[in-house]
Amino acid sequence: MAAHFDRRLRKAAVTTTVAAVAVAALSASQAPDVTADANGRQTTADNVPTSDTPSEESATGNSPYYTDLPPLNSPNPAPTTGTPSSRDSSETGIPATVLDAYKKAESELRRAKPGCNLPWQLLAAIGKVESGQARGGRVDAAGTTIGRIIGPQLDGNGFALIKDTDNGVYDGNSSYDNAVGPMQFIPSTWAWAGRDGNGDGKEDPNNVYDAALAAGHYLCRNGWDLSDRADLKSAILSYNNSQTYLYTVLSWLEHYRKGTHEIPDGTGSLPVGRSDDPGAGADPSPGASTGSQTPGGATPSPSQSASKPPSSGTPTDPGGPSTTPSTPPKDPTPPTETPTPAPTPTDTVHHLENAGTTGLTASAGDTFAKRISARAETKAGKAVGKVRIRFTVLGDTDAAFTGGDKVAAVTTDASGVAVAPALVAGEQTGGFTVRATVIGRTVPGLDYRATVTERAADTLTSTGATELTCTPGGEFADPVAVKATLKGAVADQVAVTATLIKSKDDPTESDKGPYFKDADGTAVRTLTGRKTDAKGLLELPKLYADDAEGTYILRLTTPGGAKLDITLNVAKAAEPTPDPSTGESTAPAA
Repeated sequence: MAAHFDRRLRKAAVTTTVAAVAVAALSASQAPDVTADANGRQTTADNVPTSDTPSEESATGNSPYYTDLPPLNSPNPAPTTGTPSSRDSSETGIPATVLDAYKKAESELRRAKPGCNLPWQLLAAIGKVESGQARGGRVDAAGTTIGRIIGPQLDGNGFALIKDTDNGVYDGNSSYDNAVGPMQFIPSTWAWAGRDGNGDGKEDPNNVYDAALAAGHYLCRNGWDLSDRADLKSAILSYNNSQTYLYTVLSWLEHYRKGTHEIPDGTGSLPVGRSDDPGAGADPSPGASTGSQTPGGATPSPSQSASKPPSSGTPTDPGGPSTTPSTPPKDPTPPTETPTPAPTPTDTVHHLENAGTTGLTASAGDTFAKRISARAETKAGKAVGKVRIRFTVLGDTDAAFTGGDKVAAVTTDASGVAVAPALVAGEQTGGFTVRATVIGRTVPGLDYRATVTERAADTLTSTGATELTCTPGGEFADPVAVKATLKGAVADQVAVTATLIKSKDDPTESDKGPYFKDADGTAVRTLTGRKTDAKGLLELPKLYADDAEGTYILRLTTPGGAKLDITLNVAKAAEPTPDPSTGESTAPAA
């Protein structure tokens, strides 16, 4: 009964007074920090500002979403399909494959970004609000939706204006972008946020595993800790910039945290209330309209605009002469001028300038010592504050900002400067580019060139003998073992090259003497690709000797200039010296 009453309430089929009471009850029981005003509309107690999360930065482009709220109480124990409470079971249960995708995404984020503290219930809440859990779990065995879930065309007609960025690959629209998939990513966001969650080598926004993992990384950017209430709200608002959206997601989050249950794929029910439904009574997100395509392709009826007919006896031509002689003609009412809105800081940006970033070089695995900074300026060169700058890592590189993100958005300070998060070099060496662009304005981007060099060591020391001996055709008994350091600290994962050279004065490879063996057992006198371990230690393979006697040099070198020579002696074993006590006696026999 309570569940059915709740549904009727959400369809605005009850009076305003009852709605206010019921919504207040929802606020108290489901979403902390959420209250209801005197008219029954949901508001957040701290009124989180949304001005720092413009539509260009939202995952969905602020597309419409489902506004249905969860029942007041979670069914406990979970009802089975077919029971009188099966409606609650199908509405609040999570389809098996979709639930598995959320939990796997949480597990991966716990490993990749442990400081984010992402709960899978948050992904479930967003998935419920964005697509009704992939339209009730209508996915195939791999987790790909059966039929694409497409949001409305973002053509600026009541929605954000986002022109096509994917040539229609994901949304089938080559003119404008649409939100796509179970987590409703717009293609321009998916281009950098997309992830391969099921290990098939593809990043598909229509796959619930890929979409859930991408949503997790998106919510964990900017160093947010989702166990912190303020960071949690900022992350949700960055997904879709609407206070009602925030309230709805928080409500489902608390509902799922209290307990949920798994249902078979394809048996979930689709929510009914929509933020772009004129009868839903929800506060639309910025730019939301009525009568546009909804996720799944449904199109609600447009609202009807009724124009008031002219009063009896009033001329239809307001500027024409009166037909009544006793009534003097009236001057036409001058048109009301629409005031021109004041330009925003973003509107005044003419270009970006490098704010002093030079020499972006780091060894593999290290954090770049300098952080990239850009300054937004007007045409006259005046600094512009409160402007969002997007920094994007481009090129064939595994370098990323702290936390593993390739993209970061930062607001300029009063001096017009935005400083990107720390940049961390990956293991891939070479050059790449970081591009700074202004969010919400088309001005040329500013490129910064960065280089990743090999890991280096400046000292190599032997942890064993520095002089080894072997007989011709034999094996050296002891292996060569070394330790690498850089400025006195352990140098891990440093590449070491070992070469048998002709002499200290001639570092060319020797053509005789000791040698290593490759995988086929062939003699080799230069080893590459060997790296020190986490403690900076390295032990080389066994050394062998040919029949050539002599003294040889094994030289070890590393990037960074470290060098160590090991002496190898190949000589026949010394003849044993006779023991005088065992020689033949010359004394006469007794």
